[in-house]
Amino acid sequence: MDQPVSFSTTSYDKNSYNKVIDTSFTQLGVKTIDEQIAIQPTTNEFFSMYNDMFYEIPELGANNSHEYLIKKSSEYVGFEANQEEIIALQAEIAQLRTDLLDAQKQNIQLQTGTPL
Repeated sequence: MDQPVSFSTTSYDKNSYNKVIDTSFTQLGVKTIDEQIAIQPTTNEFFSMYNDMFYEIPELGANNSHEYLIKKSSEYVGFEANQEEIIALQAEIAQLRTDLLDAQKQNIQLQTGTPL
């Protein structure tokens, strides 16, 4: 019943090892930086994809939406939409608050008969 078992081994020297043995991690799906850069879309390809998917992208949302793109792009270029109109409206609100306060003071004076 006993049968001899023979083992064979192959050994490589330091210089030929890398030529014979594949030491990359291709089986794990890890890509090199050059491979990752190569698969990135160009600016033209990105905008082409964006235009193709325009109506599939949700309007609102914290991520992956038109709202998100607008906010991110606005932050990047320092764009503040309608800033002049916002400033004018804030000034008008401040004036209306002052007018309201004055009207409330007059109302109190008329009701109490004492100046404030």
